Amino acid sequence: MDTEQFESVESILDKLTGEDAQHVRRVLYGPAVNPLQLSSEALNHAEIDNFELKGYGFDIRQEQLRAPRLVRVGVFQNATPLETWAPIEQQRHAFYGMAKRALLTAFCSGVNVFCFQEAWNMPFAFCTREKYPWCEYAEAAEDGPTTVFLQQLAKQYNMVIISPILERDSSHCDTIWNTAVVIDNHGDYLGKHRKNHIPRVGDFNESTYYIEGNTGHPVFETEFGRLAINICYGRHHPMNWLMFGLNGAEIVFNPSATVNGLSEPLWGIEARNAAIANGYFTCAINRVGTEVFQNEFTSGDGNRAHKNFGHFYGSSYVAAPNGSRTPGLSRTKNGLLVAEMDLNLCRQVKDNWGFQMTQRLDMYAEKFGEAIKHDYKPEIIKRK
Repeated sequence: MDTEQFESVESILDKLTGEDAQHVRRVLYGPAVNPLQLSSEALNHAEIDNFELKGYGFDIRQEQLRAPRLVRVGVFQNATPLETWAPIEQQRHAFYGMAKRALLTAFCSGVNVFCFQEAWNMPFAFCTREKYPWCEYAEAAEDGPTTVFLQQLAKQYNMVIISPILERDSSHCDTIWNTAVVIDNHGDYLGKHRKNHIPRVGDFNESTYYIEGNTGHPVFETEFGRLAINICYGRHHPMNWLMFGLNGAEIVFNPSATVNGLSEPLWGIEARNAAIANGYFTCAINRVGTEVFQNEFTSGDGNRAHKNFGHFYGSSYVAAPNGSRTPGLSRTKNGLLVAEMDLNLCRQVKDNWGFQMTQRLDMYAEKFGEAIKHDYKPEIIKRK
């Protein structure tokens, strides 16, 4: 871990007291969340395995006709456990061991749906532009070793698991995709979603390995709600969030890998804003630590070559459709964030704000149809 990094935004806010603290948190975090009383067993597991464990619940008005639809989600952020150049089998063993311990802690915390960070089972090597050994991490989404490993745990813990991996598609010429696999709580493969938007900025040279996904905006119906995954860079695209909402998502996960010099000022805004705009819960997950590679690489910006592309700042959080959000996890430590939510809040907020009723899809559909034409002319009025 990079010891020069500050711990978290929350650790700084904690220095505020009295009304100042209340006002700042109300504006930055919305309606207050309530700390969850997690089991001593879960807390002991987290302490032994040296990762942060926090839990929060969102308030909601109880309805007269609908029973509560309580769901607990768990999002896990982690650093790469070994040096990036360690052999793949050793890496896989270390990642699987860490995942097994995190899932056990999640189970002891009552988690129903668990999501890992982007490409959780490998170093985030897409800055290097080297094809090997990184392409060797790619595996089948349906029955690859990571999916098989997690299927057993999903069934054992009665838990839906979202597993973002590097996918090898043997049915289509062995192409590679950035993919999130969904395993249901019975241990069955439910489906997958491929990353819709691929960055070409700074050290994020991901199009060297895979291109934009072709699975659209699927929503997965589970016993714990309708789930969707907006992978990493897709959070910068409001229409991406919108389409998951139009398809009925109630919780949208944003597994990510992003660094402090690039996106940190945007991090606390985007997933929270998406929750508000689309009337669903969002879960933003980011990895932690600084990953160093054996060979230098450049950013195409004229600066000197280097062996890492910055600090992954963690700070994972969950946001509700009413604008409320949890505090974030640490910027420097592995951690599991547990959030309890009543999915009835999605409809309550839609009734209250009316964003979906007033969004005018018909008007924008017409304009988008015009804007994609090669001879489109922007509607700009100039002085005559």
